[in-house]
Amino acid sequence: MALEGSLILLGLFFGMLLLGVPVAVSLGLSGTVVLLVEALGIMALPTNIWTGIAKYPLLALPMFVLAGMVFEKSGVAERLVRFAAALIGARHGGLGLVAILVCMLLGGISGSGAADAAAVASVMLPSMLKQGYPRPYCASVIAAAGSTAVLIPPSIPFIVYSVFVPGVSVPALFVGGLVPGLLCGLALMLPAIALARVHSFGVPGPETQREGLGQAFRDAAWGLAAPIVILGGLRSGLFTPTEAAVVAVAYGLFVGLVVYRTLTPASLYAVFRDAGEISAVVLMIVAAASIFAHAGATVGAFDSLARALISLAPGEVGMLLAINLLILVAGMLIDAISIFLVFLPILVPIARSFGWDLTWFGIMLTMNIAIGAFTPPMAVNLMVTCKVAGCSIESTVPWVVWFVAAMAAALLLVAFVPEVALFLPRLLGDL
Repeated sequence: MALEGSLILLGLFFGMLLLGVPVAVSLGLSGTVVLLVEALGIMALPTNIWTGIAKYPLLALPMFVLAGMVFEKSGVAERLVRFAAALIGARHGGLGLVAILVCMLLGGISGSGAADAAAVASVMLPSMLKQGYPRPYCASVIAAAGSTAVLIPPSIPFIVYSVFVPGVSVPALFVGGLVPGLLCGLALMLPAIALARVHSFGVPGPETQREGLGQAFRDAAWGLAAPIVILGGLRSGLFTPTEAAVVAVAYGLFVGLVVYRTLTPASLYAVFRDAGEISAVVLMIVAAASIFAHAGATVGAFDSLARALISLAPGEVGMLLAINLLILVAGMLIDAISIFLVFLPILVPIARSFGWDLTWFGIMLTMNIAIGAFTPPMAVNLMVTCKVAGCSIESTVPWVVWFVAAMAAALLLVAFVPEVALFLPRLLGDL
C-alpha cells in the first residue's frame, strides 16, 4: 500500500503540474487524494494546514515582501542607480555593471529577485537603450543580476528553508549567503563587460554626464544604509530575523514618507495591497504543501524515493551533480518557495546520509534556484525583464547563456568548496 500511495502522490502531483495546474492546487489535491485512498484520516487536513503556516519564522516573510515593495516604490532604486553610475563612471559597457551593482544593493533590502529585476529594468532601460544596448541584452543582464537577491541577505527563500529544515538558523543562512551572492555578482560582471566590448555597444557619448560621486552618495545614503540597519541589528542581537523584517518596513516607510517624500496615501494603498496578495499566494502554497508533506511522510514516499536515488547515484560526487541539475531544471519551471516545499522532504534525507552541512546545502540549492530564475524557457526574472524591455524570451538566448555559464561557475565553486559559504558563519559563531 505504501508503494501504491507513493506512486499516486508523486504521479498525480507531477501530472497536474504538466497540465498547468497551479502549484498550490497540485500539492493540496494530490496529498488529499492519497489520504482518502489510503484511509489515513481526512480530518487531519485542517490541523496540517494550520501547523504548516503557524510557524514563527514565517512571520518575517510578508514583512520582507512589504519592505521590498516599500523601498522600490519610494525612489530608492533610482537613487541607487545614480550612485552606482557615479561610482563606475563613463566606461564601455558601464551601464551593464551599474545594473548588476544596483540589483545586488536592492537584494540587500528586499530578498525578491523578480521585484528587484522589475524595479531596475524600469529605471535603467531608457539610459541603456540610449547608449545602444540591445533590448535582449538589457533584459538578460538585469534578470541575471536580479537573481542575486535570493542569496544576498535578507533572503525570503532562506527563511522558508530554515522553517522546513530543523536545526538550520536564519542568521547562519543570511551570513553564509553573503559571499556566494557577491561571488555571483562579480561573475556576472565578466560577461556583461565582455559582450559590450565584443559587440561594440554601450559606449558613452560625449554628451553623457555623470553626477558627482559625493552628491550621488548623499542622495542614496538612506537606501545604502538599509542593509546595514537590517544585518547590523541581527548581528548585534538587537532584534531577531522576524523582528528585523518589521524594522525594515518601518525604516522603508520613514524613508519614503519623511525623507524622500515619494510615497503618498494612494501609492501606500497599492503597496500594501500588492504585498498582501504576494504574501497570501506564498502562504497558500505553504499551507497546501503541508498536506502534501503529511501524505508523503505517512506513506513513506519521500524516504523511499531518497533511498532509491542514493542507490542509483554513482557516489557522492554523482549525487551532488544530480541534485544540482534537478534543482536547476526545477528552477526554470517553478518558483523558489515551491521548489523547497516539493523537494526538501526528498533531498534533506539524502544530504544527511552523506553528512553534508545543511546550511551549505540550503545555500547551494538557492544558487541553483537563482540560476533557474533567468534560464529559459520559463524563467521568472527573464519574463519580467522581457516584458519591461519589450522583447521576447527567445531573443535573449544568445545573451543570457553567457550569464548562466558565469553563475554556474560560481555555483560549482560553492558546491565543491563548501567553506566558501561556511567560513563566514563559522567566523561569526553562527555554526
